[in-house]
Amino acid sequence: MIDEKAVTDFIYREAELLDTMQWQSWLDLFHPEGRYWMPLEWQQQDPVLQPSLMYEDLLLLKVRVERLAGERTFSQKPKSRCHHLLQAPRIIACDAAAGVFRARTSYIYTETRGDLLERYSGWASHDLVQVGDGLKIKLKRVDLVNFDAPFGNIQLFM
Repeated sequence: MIDEKAVTDFIYREAELLDTMQWQSWLDLFHPEGRYWMPLEWQQQDPVLQPSLMYEDLLLLKVRVERLAGERTFSQKPKSRCHHLLQAPRIIACDAAAGVFRARTSYIYTETRGDLLERYSGWASHDLVQVGDGLKIKLKRVDLVNFDAPFGNIQLFM
């Protein structure tokens, strides 16, 4: 049975996969209908009818991962690297009987490539569903503190 510790461990594992550039293993964490959403506005409710920084389904995530892993991706020479510093995830919903879980995690995210270093702060919300004995990401929502600031190219995943 999935409990709060399993949800927390899942979130820490996801960050570790991103930090170590294990892209395919990270994609495997997503449900087939999973989405990765980075809203453009504070408390934005709709990713479709309102513009977003990112709103990607599994197909778009796979395309981005293929680009990141590609040897001929010259914009990734040298390759970008990242580090997630997570506060302990706060469990918002934990319905083991229904297999539905939600958590919110404050973070500081650092992305670097060459001599360029970018730092972002915000909250990641994970809507997770139980599939078999494990968890899958149905929605990962990334809210930035400075959502309204001009951004360079965010190359990786927060």
